[in-house]
Amino acid sequence: MIRNFLLAALCGLLCLTGARASERLPIGDFFKDPEFRNVSLSPSGTYITVSVPRADRTVLAAFRVRDMKLVGKWDQGENYHIDRVRWVNDDRFIMYVTRKTGAFDYRVGSADLYLSDVDGDDRIHIPNGATYGIVDVTWDDPETILVQRSVDSAFLFKLNVYTGKLTTVATAPLRFGQFVLDREGQVRYAIGQKDEGGDILTLRRDGEKWTTVHSAPMGESVRHPVMFAGDGKRVIFSISDKGEPTRVALIDPQSGEETLLAKNANVDSAAMLLSGDETQLLAVGFQDGLPSYEFVAPEHPEAKALAGLMQAFPDHAVSFSGISRDGRFILLRRYSDVDPGAYFLFDRKSGEARFLLASMDWIDPAKMSPTRPISLTARDGTPLHGYLTVPRGEGRNLPLILHPHGGPHGVRDEWGFDPQVQFLANRGYAVLQVNFRGSGGYGNAFERKGYRNWGTTMIDDMTDAVDWTVAQGIADPNRICTYGASYGGFGALQSVVRNPEKYRCTIGYVGVYSLPMMFTKGDIPQTKSGVAYLKRVQPEALAEQQAQSPAFNIDKIRIPVMLVQGGKDERVPPAQYRLLKDALTEAGNPPEVDILEPKEAHGFYDFDNKVRLYTELEAFLDRHIGASAR
Repeated sequence: MIRNFLLAALCGLLCLTGARASERLPIGDFFKDPEFRNVSLSPSGTYITVSVPRADRTVLAAFRVRDMKLVGKWDQGENYHIDRVRWVNDDRFIMYVTRKTGAFDYRVGSADLYLSDVDGDDRIHIPNGATYGIVDVTWDDPETILVQRSVDSAFLFKLNVYTGKLTTVATAPLRFGQFVLDREGQVRYAIGQKDEGGDILTLRRDGEKWTTVHSAPMGESVRHPVMFAGDGKRVIFSISDKGEPTRVALIDPQSGEETLLAKNANVDSAAMLLSGDETQLLAVGFQDGLPSYEFVAPEHPEAKALAGLMQAFPDHAVSFSGISRDGRFILLRRYSDVDPGAYFLFDRKSGEARFLLASMDWIDPAKMSPTRPISLTARDGTPLHGYLTVPRGEGRNLPLILHPHGGPHGVRDEWGFDPQVQFLANRGYAVLQVNFRGSGGYGNAFERKGYRNWGTTMIDDMTDAVDWTVAQGIADPNRICTYGASYGGFGALQSVVRNPEKYRCTIGYVGVYSLPMMFTKGDIPQTKSGVAYLKRVQPEALAEQQAQSPAFNIDKIRIPVMLVQGGKDERVPPAQYRLLKDALTEAGNPPEVDILEPKEAHGFYDFDNKVRLYTELEAFLDRHIGASAR
């Protein structure tokens, strides 16, 4: 019955995909907040929670699945976002509330932790709760969980989820430490950092002192225990020997014998799917072009159900957001490059998948443009991967937008629905996204190649991807612009500095334009970890920082520029924008389009402001590489 239900839904989508879109869709369709962002399933499968974005905040709602009756709701106020939920028993959960002032912010300051019953009763507030990571929910004791917290040393606490009381269970002499328990709930491993930086793994047997079993400089080899296997003796590890993409393996701590479970030649192991009772690793996820899973326990009943659900949507990716403790209910999200996604709840007992809700049901997949993975080789032989989106029904000699991602380290572009990319494709532009060196997900060695090279070899990777796209006949070499936000804004402007004749226009959105200023302005240099990050990834010499900064190379920027900035941006403050704007103006090339929204921050939240921004952006691109430029 599940297959009939899902294939019927899929057929409905496939029947639409043959249509060719020609109309320009309203800008607001792409940039309205989705109906929801995250959905979580209670351990019994009785309830779901739904995170609902509302411009300047994200609220949370809880529903009883049986009849989708609202049973509880939470609103923490302006600029506060409930970004994730973790259930601690059948009727109570933890929610992490973070303060964000801009759409591109991860968070400003530390998140707070709240505990609440599903109906909103018995709420407890734990300030700076993001510093507590859940180690074990201890299902046998519904009143407590095990959490870890680490600054100079690592601590493992038992937390009473009704009173907030903390009781120390174990400590380890590690910074940013994390703990792993065995099947009996005993502390066995602690992972963290040494004072001088670098990863360290320690082991404790039968209450003995910690013994170091692995140590490596930061960004090199990785040996992280994930969980104990079902036999209670062997341990599932995430491993990288020399910075290559991590693999998942089963290790015998006594003999050191390794049994490979899953690996990919190009990308790190990512999501790990566990059984509902959290005792069995079922599959390992990878993002090598298209999302995929490698099953490590294919005969497990829940694994068979997951595999069947994936096969039911051949033109979609399927992610799993929760399995009930008894394995009966599976919460899944179906999505694709042209489909923002929808959630279903599959009942293994009845074989039925019930539609719950869609993220952006006003988007018609038949009118969106396909995104395909690409691979190429950089000028120095480094393999590169990325994505190319071509307007539906077209594919040759197109105007091209180079669209570098933000970050830049630890993050990457992935396959899926991207409103900005789809908007640009709807306006007739091919969009190129490349995971340049320094991006996350391709192993530590690949990420390290970007350190101290923000404005040099990372930019060259973008250039090589542009040249590859031109060589394929997809892009018109005379109609190429760059557009990005945050580090992407830096990449957009620095690409022009490095290749002044290649581009016809450039757009920087809340971008970094001065590397030296990153050490003095914004929220990054306000913390020790932020300063350590900058020292690790930025050039050491001031002269080299300036050489890699668009604001100090204005003579190379001789094309039309569009700048967009939020007046309240704490991550990349307006001082960055003003420095570049003033330098361009003094050089006789002031920004052709200049948008400063005083009430916005690191990425615009307000719907009207977003519509105005992309209206101006569309007109700017049209003048320089669009229909009006011909």
